[in-house]
Amino acid sequence: MSIDPPPSIASASANLQRTAEAFFDEFDRAFATFDGAVVAARYAAPYLAVRSDGSSECFVTNDAIATYFHRLLDDYRQQGCRTCRHQDLRVVEAGSAAAFATVTWRLLDDDGWSVHTWRESYNLLLSNGRFRACASVSHSR
Repeated sequence: MSIDPPPSIASASANLQRTAEAFFDEFDRAFATFDGAVVAARYAAPYLAVRSDGSSECFVTNDAIATYFHRLLDDYRQQGCRTCRHQDLRVVEAGSAAAFATVTWRLLDDDGWSVHTWRESYNLLLSNGRFRACASVSHSR
């Protein structure tokens, strides 16, 4: 027997899901600019990035986050990437103003062929009606 959540909880979960979808849709568009500052605007300082090998970096200022993303975007462009797409979004509510989200990222070349694919999880915090990421963990495949 399953128990449905009360309508207020179901509504809050649906709102967080939509807000998370908007976060990743905006990320796709920001990525296409190849501007680290545009991408970094979706992140909160401090921000912790954990790689699939377990190594990590912590960025304590917005400028440091922008520099990090500028470096990543330059590397992706050199690999032939021209855009990115997210898919298979999973969101878990973590209170009324936070969520854990996991997506599969696909970096695509000019012809739409996949250059790189990986799965990544995010800690998202609600601020002024929009999510900002404060941590992410890349998963090995």
